[in-house]
Amino acid sequence: MSRLPAWIRSAIDAALVMAIGMGFGRFAYTALYPHIVEEGVLSLSGGSLAASANYAGYLIGALLAVKARPASAHRFCLWAVAGTAACLALLAVLDATWAIVAMRGIAGIFSAISMVAASVWLLEHRQHLQGAPLLYAGVGVGIALSAELVVVASRLGLESPGLWLMLGVSSLVLGGLAVPGLTTSTAPEWPSSTVPRQGEVVRALPLVTIYGLAGFGYIITATYLPLLVKTALPDVDSAHVWAVFGLGAAPSCFLWHRLHRRFGTRRSLAGNLGLQAFGVVLPILVPGGVGYLASALLVGGTFMGTVTIAMPAAQQAARRARGNLLAGMTLTYSIGQIIGPLAATGLHAISHSFQGALLAAGAALLVGASMSLAAL
Repeated sequence: MSRLPAWIRSAIDAALVMAIGMGFGRFAYTALYPHIVEEGVLSLSGGSLAASANYAGYLIGALLAVKARPASAHRFCLWAVAGTAACLALLAVLDATWAIVAMRGIAGIFSAISMVAASVWLLEHRQHLQGAPLLYAGVGVGIALSAELVVVASRLGLESPGLWLMLGVSSLVLGGLAVPGLTTSTAPEWPSSTVPRQGEVVRALPLVTIYGLAGFGYIITATYLPLLVKTALPDVDSAHVWAVFGLGAAPSCFLWHRLHRRFGTRRSLAGNLGLQAFGVVLPILVPGGVGYLASALLVGGTFMGTVTIAMPAAQQAARRARGNLLAGMTLTYSIGQIIGPLAATGLHAISHSFQGALLAAGAALLVGASMSLAAL
């Protein structure tokens, strides 16, 4: 990547941090979840507890990342990459439920640090707002890549311990590609077409609230989609559907960034959350393979779009607010994500179905869409 222009290289380095901390460290668990349950490593309730622990760790990581400042953000990025790789590799030797739950909680800490630190490093230290879509596309690329690695490795005969180790080694290799750029002290000069312009400034408190609703709204699909596919379509490798989720997320960041610039935060965020709500409830409206695949595309194609719209908007609003608003946004998002799996487990215990959880998630997204138009 040394031959790339410095401003593109910076965006790619930040995207690699996102791919590792979020795509591998956080969401690869979704692709492995059916394997873990099938092998008897975790029960359905144990898997939900591990998911919620990861989101609780995400909350703790968001609190820690409040201390990330533009000049020191690269160090937080490096810690997040190293910590994520270690957590993934250590899961290969753990088989007790409490140990797996604890390790997923620690992994969540590093995921939040990667989200905040990469955003602060690129958007504030490098002052490259136009790099936001590439930055957040890293999450989708990480989801798709980790899911397909799980497919290939499982077909080669690896079970969950081997899969975790493979993901840990892979994330360490990817992280090595970003280290030279992250440790370069000189910020590149941006070409005139990429100099960030003053955007629409929105109110911080409603934006944070909407972001929390978005965290609750997407997480049911993001946690349980492969398991639902595995149950309904046993002949289909559910990790492929999860890869579709990631493939939908990566290019969508560029689309939603463009819509954000054209229509502003309020309308683009409302449209994003409304479309995401439809994707969340689609498996109820269209049961079967078509519904699941369309849901993966729509939710995958909008959930990182939410981040691509909201985080740069928060960066603009932060100029009028005290504290690290990007970390505050991540904190609220994590609270929504903690509540999501717990609510899904409770509703599933009552109805033995995830339909109630999907409906609740869709409703939360619609409330967020309405607030985007009325309160921002």
